[in-house]
Amino acid sequence: MSTAVWPYLPHDELIKEEKATLARELEWLLNSLQETLASLKSGLEECIALLAPKEPGSTLVISSVRSESVKGFVTRVGTRIVKGDIHIRLPTLPPTRSASSYPLHLSTLPTAPSLVLTQLTSVRNLINQSLDVVDISTWTGDAHDANFIAGQLRLLFDFIQEARQALKGGDDVVGRWWEGSVDENIFDPPLPPTLSFHLSISEASLQLQLRTLQLTNPSTPTSFTSDALPGLSLRQRLGLAARLPEHDESGQVFTFRGQDVRVREKVRVESQDPSLMSVMAKLGALEHAVGVARKSLAIVMGVEEEEDG
Repeated sequence: MSTAVWPYLPHDELIKEEKATLARELEWLLNSLQETLASLKSGLEECIALLAPKEPGSTLVISSVRSESVKGFVTRVGTRIVKGDIHIRLPTLPPTRSASSYPLHLSTLPTAPSLVLTQLTSVRNLINQSLDVVDISTWTGDAHDANFIAGQLRLLFDFIQEARQALKGGDDVVGRWWEGSVDENIFDPPLPPTLSFHLSISEASLQLQLRTLQLTNPSTPTSFTSDALPGLSLRQRLGLAARLPEHDESGQVFTFRGQDVRVREKVRVESQDPSLMSVMAKLGALEHAVGVARKSLAIVMGVEEEEDG
């Protein structure tokens, strides 16, 4: 079965009509993409609103599920943790005298450093850059230039994808725990030198990793010695306490604050953040919408769309 154009057109005129049709289709698509950009802007603004520093913030439970190792809460306002009260029960982190657990209280002193979630700072900056791309595509640049709009859509796609990846987390985003130690003066009393406190975002949830540390050369007189923990029992100092549970970093040596250390105990706790989960879902939908727009424009322009990693 074959198809034919009627009335019959000479080949040169047929090619001319095909080009004219494609030009009209491209013009229609570019006009419709302006509506798409307006919809994308609305979605991005919703994400910014969810990340905005609004009181009273989001209070999240930080507690281990099947043990009493970690119990407490933190309050997130925007990209900062403004309140926190966590109690730790670990054999290698004995409590102070007359206490049943080791307390971690976020300092309320005006001179205390802020506990900032850098991943959320990156997400907010990337979304703001995405909004700038939308505004430039709508008001500043030539909305009828297909190559310009294609380039803007690619840039928009990259920004949104990177923002979603920042909420997803991962070692390449979060960084290594031994290289990104928090300031001990964030807490009151200050964080003990034998404890690593690492707070990050994983799958739009707040993830806390606590590690108790031991020098590889315990004879070296530093703040890591047992004198830094006056509550340490004699059995623990002599290594006669019960065997510690195995973990995936057992036996490895890390350089933490200029000292070679091993991880004695490791605890990881996650707490779902409804606002961050909503932002991640919206970014996923926005990423898909931009991907569809890019593919449609590439087809009409007759170019091959680049593969996204």
